[in-house]
Amino acid sequence: MEHRPFGATGLEVSAIGFGCQEIGGGYGSIEETDFARAVSRAIDVGINCFDTAAAYGSGASEQALGRALGARRDDVILVTKFGVGYPERPNFRDSRAERVRGAIETSLQNLGTDHVDVYLVHWPDRSVPFEETMLALDDVVRDGKARFVGVSNFTRDEIAACEKIRRVDVVQYGLSLLDRRMEHDVLPYCEEQGIGFMVYGALAYGLLSGTLPTDVEFAPDDWRSKSDKWGVMAPLFRHLFGPGNVPGNVAAADDLKAIAERYGRSLPQLALRWTTSRPGVSTSLVGCRSVAEVDDDVGAVGWTIDETDLAEIDAVFARHGVNTCVDEWIEES
Repeated sequence: MEHRPFGATGLEVSAIGFGCQEIGGGYGSIEETDFARAVSRAIDVGINCFDTAAAYGSGASEQALGRALGARRDDVILVTKFGVGYPERPNFRDSRAERVRGAIETSLQNLGTDHVDVYLVHWPDRSVPFEETMLALDDVVRDGKARFVGVSNFTRDEIAACEKIRRVDVVQYGLSLLDRRMEHDVLPYCEEQGIGFMVYGALAYGLLSGTLPTDVEFAPDDWRSKSDKWGVMAPLFRHLFGPGNVPGNVAAADDLKAIAERYGRSLPQLALRWTTSRPGVSTSLVGCRSVAEVDDDVGAVGWTIDETDLAEIDAVFARHGVNTCVDEWIEES
């Protein structure tokens, strides 16, 4: 496994990280025994970054990850997030100081640990001054309950505003062959500032897995089938899963398999290699449901996509009429 600096934290993070959203439910199906085996295998092959959130299954993901890590907790960089999923709050978000203090205690209990390595604000709560949130996060670090803190899904200007109060150590954003918005300003800014950059959605929520048929129909309990639940991510998810868009996206992904085969690689390996090779990216998260998926994902490092094939990848999307950069940014209200 390739390891690289995690921004200016002094940590060395694996280029491939393990995302734990699926085990929280609502994203297909996954057995906890398979998940635990996948976690163990990931650590064995050098993956040291594990990402979860309080909002994934209302703590279910954190609890499952804590059980899976067990005595190996100190072998990994453990990341969790707070700040969303509160129906009593505007836009379901809450980054007040009191929420910061309560949420970290709940997450530590769920994870079965006395500290996390990175603690992130999941989405910006614009009803609360960033100063209040960042100072509370600084208290969490001083209390030894997190080593580093940061934000996820904030605009570039909002990152800069937070940095005026307290250093942002790490950020997390969506980035994939089908979603390149962050390359325009957020990723270059973080690289300049020495901020660790975590990628989620590198396989475009299954579209770049190479396993979906063009006529795929997601199960009723799968969030990808529930356009009324997309909320803040609606612009992106309409682009990926909206009516009429899935066939073209899947067909383009199928055409990319031929490029992957030139390197003796799978489509997920190609997609992950593209993401991990973006300048400034520290680690690219990917959900792993089984040992086999872990073994496939680690094949995404140690090789390079040449410029001719990068141009051909873009040509494939153009041929299928796929826009790789959603025009709308993250909702700001």
